[in-house]
Amino acid sequence: MFFRSEPKWEVVEPLKDIGWRIRKKYFLMKIKNQPRERLVLSWADLGPDKYLSDKDFQCLIKLLPSCLHPYIYRVTFATANESSALLIRTFNEKGTLKDLIYKVLKFLHDKGFPYGHLHASNVMLDGDTCRLLDLENSLLGLPSFYRSYFSQFRKINTLESVDVHCFGHLLYEMTYGRPPDSVPVDSFPPAPSMTVVAVLESTLSCEACKNGMPTVSRLLQMPLFSDVLLTTSEKPQFKIPTKLKEALRIAKECIEKRLIEEQKQIHQHRRLTRAQSHHGSEEERKKRKILARKKSKRSAIENNEEHSAKYSNSNNSGISALPPPPPPPPPPPAAPLPPTSMEAPVQLLPQVVNGVSRGALLSSIQNFQKGTLRKAETCDYSAPKIG
Repeated sequence: MFFRSEPKWEVVEPLKDIGWRIRKKYFLMKIKNQPRERLVLSWADLGPDKYLSDKDFQCLIKLLPSCLHPYIYRVTFATANESSALLIRTFNEKGTLKDLIYKVLKFLHDKGFPYGHLHASNVMLDGDTCRLLDLENSLLGLPSFYRSYFSQFRKINTLESVDVHCFGHLLYEMTYGRPPDSVPVDSFPPAPSMTVVAVLESTLSCEACKNGMPTVSRLLQMPLFSDVLLTTSEKPQFKIPTKLKEALRIAKECIEKRLIEEQKQIHQHRRLTRAQSHHGSEEERKKRKILARKKSKRSAIENNEEHSAKYSNSNNSGISALPPPPPPPPPPPAAPLPPTSMEAPVQLLPQVVNGVSRGALLSSIQNFQKGTLRKAETCDYSAPKIG
């Protein structure tokens, strides 16, 4: 679809084995009316850090060809759609150079332009000059080449500090001819100059990764750079409208916010892993067994002491809780006065009646005769009937 609207470009062939991104493709291009001039087209999909609106994104991509700097490789043409972007640059057969690009980092930082993609393959040798590539990567939201390194350190949480840390990686490769085995670097091998080691220590050492990166301005004041005088006839130029500067600032804050959240998750995962590893170690298991044994002994002693205290308290409470002796019985009541003649028969009558009836009952029992009982007939229906 792009080449239908731009008929002057012609694709020659795809270029393989360029770069490290899976979703970024390269093609050899030429202009139809200038067949001898060779160009390279890079085509990449949008990434997870793309926070610009579609309108601002289109404007900034089309603004890249106007960026002029002696240490930035110029973009010939740039355009984008809702899912990807393509840029065309002059083809350079000499390839990239692992060289020092610090002036251009300061230039971009002063302009408020987020970069974060400095590495050896993004530095192009053009004659006697080194030029920076792929300014569009931050606009596309693509992850940095060194993201797996600086995402482990919570103090590297701005794109400016990311650029400085990436510069440390690049300088290490330039000095020793290979990338560092691990970051942070505990000790640096001997270098041609101690001024180089000083810069490496300020960007890749344990202290630097723990406390934070220096600024590019601070790096330029170090002896490795302060004695270098760069002269060029090409004047830097990159005019960004105020509205787009604000959009860039917001996008930069969103990129940094996602980086901080990722660093927080990595830090929490590391703490959990260390705790689990420590908890599962043989020495820790022995300590837990000893503590459990001491705790069980202590609880047994406390239970015995508590039981003894309860038993002692119950005995003391039992003795103290004995009821007081009962009061002496009341004196017997005085003998009643003899009743009058009218009341005496009435009161003695139940006693006489009781005495007569009791005597009659005893006499009846003593004089009982079995023969005087009437014979009774019993009807037994329990026997089986056989019919």
